[in-house]
Amino acid sequence: MAHLADRPVFVLLASALWIAGGITSPYAIVFLLVLTALERRIGGLRTAGVFLLGHVVATLVTEVPVGLSVLAGHLPGSSLHRLDYGISFGVAASVGALAGLLTPWLRWTVLAGFGWMLVEDLVAFADPMTNWGHLLAFVVGVATWPLLRRRGSAGPGLAT
Repeated sequence: MAHLADRPVFVLLASALWIAGGITSPYAIVFLLVLTALERRIGGLRTAGVFLLGHVVATLVTEVPVGLSVLAGHLPGSSLHRLDYGISFGVAASVGALAGLLTPWLRWTVLAGFGWMLVEDLVAFADPMTNWGHLLAFVVGVATWPLLRRRGSAGPGLAT
């Protein structure tokens, strides 16, 4: 939050590709698989748009309240220096968007499976701010369905 207040555009763009655990982390692998499938279907620019939209919305919705809570005296100043690894928000949005391009049974399987995982993480309450961000980013991805379904032909396992 401290850096977000100083240089918001730079921080939002740079944090979108920050990966906890490096390139062998599960999020990096899912990033490659999901974004490749999404890019193949809707193109690179729109894929980047979905990824960044999910990342930016989830980051702002989860980080701005932290900054306001510190200003109001409800959280300690150290809360402004909490690390947030942004790739996971973009991946969650991309999974949500890709689900809308799949055949109905695959779509509902992805929505149920990924959604269940996100809700389980939220119920575990280990990192509620980040977990709410994941769920929100996933919903942002789902909300892009009407825009993404307008173009492109269906490939294997993809709906028209």
